[in-house]
Amino acid sequence: MAFQGQQVSYAYDGKLTALDRVSLAVNTGERVAILGSNGSGKSTLLKIMDGLYFPTDGTMCAFGTPLTEQAFQDETFSFSFRRRVGFVFQDSDVQLFSPSVWDEVAFAPLQLGLGREEVIERVGGALSALRIEKLHDRAPHHLSGGEKKRVALASVLSLDPDVWLMDEPTAGLDPRSQSWLVDFIIQQARAGKTIVTATHDLNIVESIADRVYVLDEEHHVVAQGTPTQVLSDRALLIACNLMHEHRHWHAGRTEEHAHPHIHIPLHTHEHP
Repeated sequence: MAFQGQQVSYAYDGKLTALDRVSLAVNTGERVAILGSNGSGKSTLLKIMDGLYFPTDGTMCAFGTPLTEQAFQDETFSFSFRRRVGFVFQDSDVQLFSPSVWDEVAFAPLQLGLGREEVIERVGGALSALRIEKLHDRAPHHLSGGEKKRVALASVLSLDPDVWLMDEPTAGLDPRSQSWLVDFIIQQARAGKTIVTATHDLNIVESIADRVYVLDEEHHVVAQGTPTQVLSDRALLIACNLMHEHRHWHAGRTEEHAHPHIHIPLHTHEHP
């Protein structure tokens, strides 16, 4: 099993609750989506799974080992964990810090102590996979939002992790960039990677997840199931602020009307 959380709670500064007794399990090679509105705690949960935060109460285990401050003081464990788990932040500006795209993508393999030839090969492969070869000399902070996201993904891809943790990966992307990002996630899943995605973007869930956990605004897990099961539960989605009642006028009516709307686009295809 990749991750197992038991009754995980977390409070910022010991006061502001972000997670309240959350339990979940992620199997190796599984694609899991964590759904929740802004402020529900899904980003905090991902950071606990990445060992960036530690539970105020409860336990989070990765590959059978509890993630604690003491565990990460062991250099062998810390190195192994960071080699196996890659984190993609919602805001790419938080993740990118090197003077050039090449340096950014080379950072992780250099930290592994790999030889020059292997580093060059990994960087070249990651840049090619994300189709950003032409950006290799550019400064990351001068790139567009979509380009920054590709660089952030390439910087993790060069590490070739077993697990991808993605925090709102489609945030701020245009429709075309969202489409290639979903394709990228699917490709990584086909390569056998474990992928956990925190999102409130219901449009992508059926494409990127085999199983879904839902967090409510009180920071609890209130449901889990397949994407079809979760997305068909309108009452659940409305209660968790993932779906809203859209108010509008209908022709021939004399008063405003409201009913639930879930903005998942229908895909149409023309056939010869």
